[in-house]
Amino acid sequence: MIHVLLAEDEIALAKIIKDSLESRGEFQISIASNGEEALNLFRQVRPDVLVLDVMMPRLDGFNLAKMIRQIDRQIPILFLTARSSLDDLVTGFKLGGNDYLKKPFEMEELMVRIQALAHRPISVPEREEVKEYEIGRYRFHVTHQTLEIDGQTETLSFRECEILRMLCQQKNEVLQRRPVLLELWGDDNFFNARSMDVFITKLRKKLKADPSVQIVNIRGIGYKLIV
Repeated sequence: MIHVLLAEDEIALAKIIKDSLESRGEFQISIASNGEEALNLFRQVRPDVLVLDVMMPRLDGFNLAKMIRQIDRQIPILFLTARSSLDDLVTGFKLGGNDYLKKPFEMEELMVRIQALAHRPISVPEREEVKEYEIGRYRFHVTHQTLEIDGQTETLSFRECEILRMLCQQKNEVLQRRPVLLELWGDDNFFNARSMDVFITKLRKKLKADPSVQIVNIRGIGYKLIV
């Protein structure tokens, strides 16, 4: 069972989510109708995953996440939001969020995202191998290991190319750190993890010409390419 603390001030929606997920036999849902209630309930029940609405009375989802991160730096946090601006998404991740889901959403997608955050096995369809990606205004050629924008071309190293390819395959989704380390470095030890961070920093610099493109750190899990 995955114990989820759902903070949602739309009571009807909260009950729909609770009934739908608990009917599958894999979830236990505790509901809070505002941020303060959610914080108190979090201290009592210590759930596996937090699902937080951004717009809530008394204490909004962003400030609630900030306070919870002072208590627990590891628990996965998923934001439910009607907001769609890049600034809001980046703010959520910087405050300690691990994922977001825009309203309205399909219940199946919410379930899969919670399972992923709880590190429970989910079935992932095999992705078709793509040789070229559009990343905002950039064009990324995998075979040639190049990144083009406004007529200028920059060559990527092998690891830069492979990390960017994996990020593109899961664009706007979380790319977990460990599988990347095992595939490209052969070990997920501390030193290799720091090396991966350096490559991420290099990619951020090479993508900075288009502000609509961001690589966001998902605390304790990995990275997300947001376009």
